[in-house]
Amino acid sequence: MATELLTRPVPATSVFVPELVYFEPDAMNFPKGQRIYEWAKQQGLEIHMTTSHNQIRDLPGDSELEKYKIAKRTLVVGLRKTLKFETSKPSAEYAIPIATGCMGHCHYCYLQTTMGAKPYIRVYVNMDDILGAAKQYIEEREPEITRFEAACTSDPVGLEHISGSLKELIEFMGQQEHGRLRFVTKYHHVDPLLDAKHNKHTRFRFSVNADYVIKNFEPGTSKFHERIEAAGKVAHAGYPLGFIIAPIIWHEGWEDGYATLLERLYKELPSEAATDLTFEMIQHRFTRTAKNIIQKRYPKTKLEMDEEKRKYKWGKYGRGKYVYPDEQANALREFITEQIFDKFPQAKIEYFT
Repeated sequence: MATELLTRPVPATSVFVPELVYFEPDAMNFPKGQRIYEWAKQQGLEIHMTTSHNQIRDLPGDSELEKYKIAKRTLVVGLRKTLKFETSKPSAEYAIPIATGCMGHCHYCYLQTTMGAKPYIRVYVNMDDILGAAKQYIEEREPEITRFEAACTSDPVGLEHISGSLKELIEFMGQQEHGRLRFVTKYHHVDPLLDAKHNKHTRFRFSVNADYVIKNFEPGTSKFHERIEAAGKVAHAGYPLGFIIAPIIWHEGWEDGYATLLERLYKELPSEAATDLTFEMIQHRFTRTAKNIIQKRYPKTKLEMDEEKRKYKWGKYGRGKYVYPDEQANALREFITEQIFDKFPQAKIEYFT
């Protein structure tokens, strides 16, 4: 029996299936909206209509925590009406909004505060409008390259089986001489994107971390080995590849954890992928507001948020965040940088923050 338990395969992380689905009436005027509606019916999901994707009220739940958990399992299908794109430095010139909200439950996520009281997941069906706006932004900056980030407020890979929007966006950017796309994911469900005509205009990035961090602070996302195997698939499909190691967390055994991560990537990736590989590194940080929200939503979290152990770093608009003291931050940066260049000497580290 003990041997059976040890050898029993761990089930793969399943794709996201919501419990509740809301539709704006106008969404039904678009083929994508109709297709998602049929998918929801086939899944036997509870379907409602709503006047606006920003006005989902009266979600079930007897407490704020229950309502939050149900909101994270709620999909809203609507139109993106605001086509003015936000800036997205340092990753790209603009954020391109094909979805908002994420089904993952990462304890540290900045969406905890930026999404506020609307943590439900929204997908937009008027892709022609969104792509048209992107085309205008590209033309305004020609002959410079304009980069778009598709994962500022969502994880589009985790929604691709429902929306199909990411593949549309990848193939659109593949046709743009001066347009480029970037996105990052914590999900391994990449198969629908492997045959996309990307023309190497899309940098496909994975958020990776030490196994300890993924297991303890990233519930609802793909596992350590699933992401690494998916990165290998994406590399073989010819995409330019990147990795965001974030948040880098100081924990017992962190050196072994991050060394193992880079060793696994080295073994998984084909050698040709290493000639155009990027890394972004972000140390764990939090604000007082985020800390309060996280402790309410994940009361049993092991996430260390002791202000006395941190350095306060001032940011824009007179607000700041708590980061690691310089000695710890430098140790993390130097060790992981050394591991990256040992395995991938041609890689580019875009930043450590």
